[in-house]
Amino acid sequence: MTEVANFEVLMQRVRQGDAQAAEELVRRYERELQILARVRLTDPALRREYDSIDVCQSILANFFVRAASGQFQIDTPDQLIKLLSTMVRNKVTDMARRSRRERRDVRRLSPTPADEMPLQGANETPSQFAAHAELLQLARDHLSEEELQIVNRRKAGADWNDIALELDSTAEAVRKRFSRSMDRVMHQLGLDDPDHE
Repeated sequence: MTEVANFEVLMQRVRQGDAQAAEELVRRYERELQILARVRLTDPALRREYDSIDVCQSILANFFVRAASGQFQIDTPDQLIKLLSTMVRNKVTDMARRSRRERRDVRRLSPTPADEMPLQGANETPSQFAAHAELLQLARDHLSEEELQIVNRRKAGADWNDIALELDSTAEAVRKRFSRSMDRVMHQLGLDDPDHE
């Protein structure tokens, strides 16, 4: 099987919500994603508040929910890297905006008591968090009936033109409407910033 065909099969499994496929995708691309995050986190104030792992986990959770919902059509590794790069850029821009808006001075932040800090399992990887079936189900629970129909049609292999015909609309209008729906769901789940593009 060629590398492109192998990638297409992997992405198809990711779109189906396959946790093992998500783990495989993370193994292949997490290092590159971390490098992208480090390159974007140039502001020392942001670096004190966030690290590249925070950015990566947020991006991966967002990506896997959107991919399993059929929002993305990714056919090559280059397209995936380009998408992840854009997501990193947007995430860091959102963090910088929020930080400036709140005019945070890290020296004035009171430390969080140890018993209030969220714990991450020692063996938990970003893909296990992002691809977890409960997270995908939670996202589905936030979708309307029409949005769920679009997700199911995308999972069945329908393209935007097919769905647009069924909804008596255009492919671009349906795609944009669905993208806004996913932005809403990501915000409701806390997987995206409120001022995300």
